Amino acid sequence: MPRSVNHVASKARRKKVLKQTKGYWGARKNVFTIAKNILEKGLTYAYRDRKTKKRNFRGLWIQRINAGVRPFGMSYSEFMGKIHAKNVIINRKVLADLAMNHPEAFKAVVDSVK
Repeated sequence: MPRSVNHVASKARRKKVLKQTKGYWGARKNVFTIAKNILEKGLTYAYRDRKTKKRNFRGLWIQRINAGVRPFGMSYSEFMGKIHAKNVIINRKVLADLAMNHPEAFKAVVDSVK
């Protein structure tokens, strides 16, 4: 009796990996074993860096808020302390956007906590 091999499934599995590595350089895009390893590593980086991206944006928002409150004679930490004391519930993302794009609205927020 001939050996039964499921070529349909194994080919689909390889095809799926090679489709995801389309656009990679050299053998990384068309040699299955290399493509599989590179794809796994790439997906690991993608997972890790989705977390890192959040961290980086928070740092950016803090820098922008700090730059926005300096002309008012405050530091970032003083400003955030006063915001929490006054129970003003605006997150750092919105504060950074106000500081960058709407300085008059940001000035109103700063004046309300002073």
